[in-house]
Amino acid sequence: MDRRGNEWYFSGMSEISPIPAFNLFGETSAFPDVIHCERVFDRARLHGWKISPHRHHQMAQVFHIEKGFARVTLDGTETALKNGEFLYVPSKIVHGFAFEKGTEGIVLSLPSPVVHRLGPKAPALTTWLNGAHHAPLSELAASLLSQIALFHEKSGTFRAQRLVALSHALLTTLAEDTARSETPEQDQTRQMQRLDALISEHLTEGWSAADYARALHMTAGHLNRIVRKDTGATLTQYLETAVMTEACRHLAFTRLPVAEVGYRLGYTDPPYFSRRFRARMGETPTEYRARVAGEI
Repeated sequence: MDRRGNEWYFSGMSEISPIPAFNLFGETSAFPDVIHCERVFDRARLHGWKISPHRHHQMAQVFHIEKGFARVTLDGTETALKNGEFLYVPSKIVHGFAFEKGTEGIVLSLPSPVVHRLGPKAPALTTWLNGAHHAPLSELAASLLSQIALFHEKSGTFRAQRLVALSHALLTTLAEDTARSETPEQDQTRQMQRLDALISEHLTEGWSAADYARALHMTAGHLNRIVRKDTGATLTQYLETAVMTEACRHLAFTRLPVAEVGYRLGYTDPPYFSRRFRARMGETPTEYRARVAGEI
């Protein structure tokens, strides 16, 4: 939720991306504390109660509304964060806020190394930590968050260790609370959102179905069942459609040669790229480019 100027942390913006990427001191200096805990009221009011969409590359955040509400944008989807609810936002997820004036609550910011040290590793927990979550805050989680806020203001020989331990306890409590209340449909939606985020991140790297399944800590067969249930397509078909959709964007809006478009999307053999494009899109890349050029 940091902004340029009076921000929770010094920020930096990418010149080639339309989405601000707020970094921790440009990701070159130490995090200002082991974690950071701040009141919503103290910071949001400085920005007119509105924080424009942005993302963090090396930080996850937990928001808790104690009084009031906020309209939240998560990767383009809008939802309402109400009194008594929490929102967990992992790194790289685009999020923005429009708070009701006078809204009060807590924002907990956790640098990625603190989140990644949470163990022992468990696939279900890793998947949870990589997705955004929004639900009522349980009594136990509220108590842990209050303790974090309390000890954040104190000093002591083992202050850092206490804050990390409490933060880990909070994250596992939130994960367990939401896992109990999550319906199979919600779990399916969350898994597909995570897959889509990975596809967007690794689209040009030629990842296989097995690579995506490994990143999601499941077998390729299980991921294939999730995709087929949600879309009716196999995992391989779904991945190829995403690649070809990106190829269509390059063909329509750039002057890159067809071979270069294929190369940028992981196809080292131009004829093979053209064959796969035609099989998926019903026409060759050259035919597609010519047709779209006449329509634009």
